[in-house]
Amino acid sequence: MSSLRRASRTTRSPASPQEPDILLDSENPYGSRRVAVSCDGVTTAAYLYDGDTVVGAAWLANHQPAPAATDLSRLAAGQAPLMPAGHTKHPGGRPPLDPRALRALWFEEGDGVAIIEAGQLLAVIPGWSDMAHGMPGYSRDVIGQTPFGWSLDDAMEGLGPRADRATAFWRWRHSEDSWSGFRQSLLGHLLGRLGPGGRYWDVGGGKQPPVGVSERPPTDGRPFTVLSTLGMSCQRMPVVEQVMEDPSGWARVEFALATTLPSPQAARLFLWLGQYPWREASWLGSGHTVRWYHEPATFPLGGGYEAVLLLDDPSPLLGPEVPDLSGFSFSGDPVRWLWVVPITERERLLARERGAKGLVTQLAAQRRSWVTGR
Repeated sequence: MSSLRRASRTTRSPASPQEPDILLDSENPYGSRRVAVSCDGVTTAAYLYDGDTVVGAAWLANHQPAPAATDLSRLAAGQAPLMPAGHTKHPGGRPPLDPRALRALWFEEGDGVAIIEAGQLLAVIPGWSDMAHGMPGYSRDVIGQTPFGWSLDDAMEGLGPRADRATAFWRWRHSEDSWSGFRQSLLGHLLGRLGPGGRYWDVGGGKQPPVGVSERPPTDGRPFTVLSTLGMSCQRMPVVEQVMEDPSGWARVEFALATTLPSPQAARLFLWLGQYPWREASWLGSGHTVRWYHEPATFPLGGGYEAVLLLDDPSPLLGPEVPDLSGFSFSGDPVRWLWVVPITERERLLARERGAKGLVTQLAAQRRSWVTGR
């Protein structure tokens, strides 16, 4: 199951192993991952792609009698195996799946997906699925655990509610007033924490997730502007649940930038950074660094910088008191603000070598401010 042969979407019968039919092909709403369900007339399997790389897969069905053991020749040819008789609910095989009955249900993070057949869960390929490490997706017709699929029945206690939450999330996301209601709620929170707002920019580009930037101009007690994203915390970031035992305190973030630069110039940073976790199927937390994607001369914050350091508490660096932006939550999860500090590429590499604490210590020794200026 390491590769998926590309094929025409037209239906042909019977399909040969060399010319599989693509029964379902769906890209997640963030444009970062894709799932394809492929049938070669012998078996049907689902493949989860990150770019051109298969990161997860699950056997779905045999269409002929199951063998007693795995057919290694199909594996050697890069084809989905026939599930052995002892691990399938249909040892005699089942009829081909009807493409019209299939749809993809993406999790809100965008890194995992459920396959629905006629309104019922057929398979789930979660974000932690990893074929390279023997962790396939879950399939309704699998019995027990195999290298090609694990029993969905055995995992329904966790995956069933997960699919229900995904359904509810996208229903809310596509409702008429979801974005405006969320935005007003977050703007109200920023008003209480930072004072009256100034300008507002849409940096989402019409893509998911919608992201805006709110400007909070200087006040008598704050001699710098704060730019904050709005919208990142509408959905959990990918991958967090794979690295955190309890992801609830880390899965929802917004970014903030303290600056004396012209706001329109500085806000351009978020055209790149605001959708980064979902575009890259990754996550960002305190201590993470991200390299600018283009030539250093185009970096919006100037100063010879070409990367950013994200900190939930930048107070070890030089500068005034850090505004407290805590206290906002969404869907039961607290939202964490990460402050953006521009760094050089050499400093980014230092953080990779010594960790973020080592870099912060060095920046503090250099009397680097967490407020970005001219």
